[in-house]
Amino acid sequence: MAVKGSHFRGLSRKSSNSTLLFAVFIGFSFFVLILLAFGIFSIPFTSRGSRKVHDLSSIAHNAAGRRDDDGGRGDQWAEVISWEPRAVVYHNFLSKEECEYLINLGKPHMKKSTVVDSATGKSTDSRVRTSSGTFLARGQDKVVRTIEKRIADFTFIPVGVALSLSGIQLIA
Repeated sequence: MAVKGSHFRGLSRKSSNSTLLFAVFIGFSFFVLILLAFGIFSIPFTSRGSRKVHDLSSIAHNAAGRRDDDGGRGDQWAEVISWEPRAVVYHNFLSKEECEYLINLGKPHMKKSTVVDSATGKSTDSRVRTSSGTFLARGQDKVVRTIEKRIADFTFIPVGVALSLSGIQLIA
């Protein structure tokens, strides 16, 4: 009878607070692991020499420093428009000279765009489609190969797997 329960309750209360704190810590850790597992949250891993242009997790303008071999493209950065479906704008991806070269390369081969006739399944002209388009042969010259390599570097899709370059002229 000399020992009262108040001493025991104090120890129990201290133990219960630390247990609660430990449980919250474990729960939070488990939650973060689930986010990491599903790719909702990611830990950035970068090396000192990595270019910011490959950092697609940022929607803000992340200007990569100008390089001497950028071909007149200037500051480049990636802007994520949507994750599902994946849509990214690569700013200053091509130089003005590269754009003009591709336009001049594709212009003589442009053909009027067609639609598929639902009855026959064959291509047919339509008043709705006012565009013209063409496809460039994969790796047909040094400039095209350089652009295809840059696309592969930015998208992490090998050149042999990606579609060939195409040109489309839209007419209002």
